[in-house]
Amino acid sequence: MNLLIVESPSKAKTLKKYLGDGFDVLASYGHVRDLVPKQGAVDPEHGFAMKYQLIERNAKHVEAIAKAVKNADRIYLATDPDREGEAIAWHLTEILKSRNLLKNKAVNRVVFHEITQSAVKTAVSEPRDISMTLVNAQQARRALDYLVGFNLSPLLWRKIRRGLSAGRVQSPALRLIVERENEIEAFKSQEYWTLRFDSHKGKQAFSAKLFRLRGNKLGQFDIGSETAQKEAIGFLSRQAGGKATVAQIEKKRKQRQPAAPFITSTLQQEAVRKLGFSTERAMRVAQQLYEGVDIGGGAVGLITYMRTDSVNLAEEALQEMRAYIGEKFDPDYLPKSAVHYKHKVKNAQEAHEAIRPTSIRRTPEEVRPFLTADQNRLYEMIWKRTLACQMSPAKYDSVAVDFAVGGEDNLFRATGQTLVFPGFVAVYLESEDEQEPE
Repeated sequence: MNLLIVESPSKAKTLKKYLGDGFDVLASYGHVRDLVPKQGAVDPEHGFAMKYQLIERNAKHVEAIAKAVKNADRIYLATDPDREGEAIAWHLTEILKSRNLLKNKAVNRVVFHEITQSAVKTAVSEPRDISMTLVNAQQARRALDYLVGFNLSPLLWRKIRRGLSAGRVQSPALRLIVERENEIEAFKSQEYWTLRFDSHKGKQAFSAKLFRLRGNKLGQFDIGSETAQKEAIGFLSRQAGGKATVAQIEKKRKQRQPAAPFITSTLQQEAVRKLGFSTERAMRVAQQLYEGVDIGGGAVGLITYMRTDSVNLAEEALQEMRAYIGEKFDPDYLPKSAVHYKHKVKNAQEAHEAIRPTSIRRTPEEVRPFLTADQNRLYEMIWKRTLACQMSPAKYDSVAVDFAVGGEDNLFRATGQTLVFPGFVAVYLESEDEQEPE
């Protein structure tokens, strides 16, 4: 008998179906050990030694795992594929070792970034050892939480309200807020005015902004008062009697690249802006899509792991997307080669994939009858963004028109653009401009 241990009970049900009768699948329900809640849990004087204790609310789940381990020949630790998951696997191993339950038993770590039958079976066939580098990284983060929070949290409890946390994240965040507030208080407001003229003649109304006056290019604060604004208006009126002539027309062909596939932060941002979700709601729904939904014929994970800062996509996923685009769209919509993205953030963790559908052929229309309203909206957004990232750029004709008022020393400029070829915009456009047309 093989025993596979995961974090989530809903994930356990899905994996049990995939792995069959030769496997028992149990859930740890998250972390199983934590630092003792008192002074000395982390000892900086002795190599930052850490004292752990069993988490009471999960003690019964640990007992169930320990009982199953006695009858298992091989144990697979399939907790989530991140630092926290690696640490949970290590803590479980340490607990079982302390009870002498692992003698003559094979213990392996397995990792999968999508819950599909093929991915799970591949991961089980390619186990590895627990990565102590990841475990130590998680322990360092937890130690910082403790060393900072143990001293600061009681202060928050006395001054604000009990239960607030002041760990490694909250303390720097508080500092950023304070520094920003200091900047706001030190800010000195400065008045400025802009001048525009509006045209309502012809088929399309437009507005042009004054950018050159008396031969000088205007800076933001060059018209710094209402008096100066009125004087400029009077000068321009006298020069041309309220008329403007076209001085120059400049046309350019520009293109806009699709945004990279979702990572955790961009998924949360778009879910807030486009769907009106909170970040917590977005991650809760994403977790459901990752762990598996019954779409008729059994539960299947619909997206890859949703906690990632990598924009990489697996080669097989790229090939599937390119084949799908080639089938569903005209040839111009498919780039000559797959589009590869690089993270702009220094030291980003690139071990994972970006957040993507486990199969692009599992369209939103196909799975909609099996999803809740929230699941459907989030899945559709992920599906469209992923497909769009492998499509051709959108092309625009950009036009800038300069209008002279009383000669070319006084110029107003109007700009606009017309979509010539939609490219990826035919599928998805991010709600905020992450990249202007080039």
